[in-house]
Amino acid sequence: MTQQSTDAVFTVSTWDEKNVTDSDRGPRLAHAAIVNDFRGGIEAEGTTCQYLLTYTAGKCGSFCGTELLTGSVDGHQGTFAVQHQGTFEEGVIRCTFEVVPGSGTGELSGLAGTGAYEVREGEQEVKVTFSYDL
Repeated sequence: MTQQSTDAVFTVSTWDEKNVTDSDRGPRLAHAAIVNDFRGGIEAEGTTCQYLLTYTAGKCGSFCGTELLTGSVDGHQGTFAVQHQGTFEEGVIRCTFEVVPGSGTGELSGLAGTGAYEVREGEQEVKVTFSYDL
């Protein structure tokens, strides 16, 4: 396998966030169900993404979650899942993600890889970098 890199852009189609806990005395947990659309090196419409967010102070905290993408990576068709881990603070979100081992199907069977993105408040499109082996 030879490592390859590609770039993509995603936009958030829907973001549905609900509190799991209400706490004025400590961290607050929330769940977010998100739908994203990717274009570029990753092509996938209507992904399924589920996040668990931990708010530590105001609008600051961390999150983790899983996203299922059906589409293509550099023209190779299939489905795969990625696990996200990131932080958020006033005005910026930073995230790294990794392909869930064994989740690739079709022409993406055996896919492995990692990626990252950073988005600032108000940006509509998010640039993603993705390095992978196939």
